[in-house]
Amino acid sequence: MNARIALCLTALLALSGFASTAMCQTRGQLKLPEFAGLTEKASESVTVTLDSKMLGFAARFLDANDPEQAAAQQLVASLTGIYVRKFSFDKDFDVPTAEIAGVRRQLTGPGWSPIVAARSNKENTQVDVYMLVEGDKAQGLAIIATEPREFVIVNIVGSIDLEKLHQLEGNFGVPKLEIETGKKPAAKEPAPAPKK
Repeated sequence: MNARIALCLTALLALSGFASTAMCQTRGQLKLPEFAGLTEKASESVTVTLDSKMLGFAARFLDANDPEQAAAQQLVASLTGIYVRKFSFDKDFDVPTAEIAGVRRQLTGPGWSPIVAARSNKENTQVDVYMLVEGDKAQGLAIIATEPREFVIVNIVGSIDLEKLHQLEGNFGVPKLEIETGKKPAAKEPAPAPKK
């Protein structure tokens, strides 16, 4: 699933040049179900609920001397919330269709647009990325991703600089999504041939 999310977000970053300004705290925030039935069945579950107060508090624990953590700390200053629901299973599970439908209904509201939809019938995976846009400002992001043994919803609220979004990976409960910025890595020099 991480590769599919990376692909979707790479496309999303290529489509956007959005950088947001300050906004109302609840704009872009989804009401996420508790998924109590999944928590009981999952081999691993992660629930993150960081509103603006808790996000600011949590950002204090990032190391300002570590370049990656310092960049995440700077990005978080423009956000008003991070909400994550992630469940992993030891065997295939039934996707909670009613709860997902409830989240998707919220994403049909004013300003929300589906940006990327990736499906693989072969691997039974689905990744959807939605963005809340007002004018040319990105004010919310939602990712819903399912595969046979994993289910993830990520909701990021606030002034979102999509070029820097990858800096949240691994911080504040945001899973490693392998978000790419579209930049190509520098080409490696070929190794010299061994001398005979």
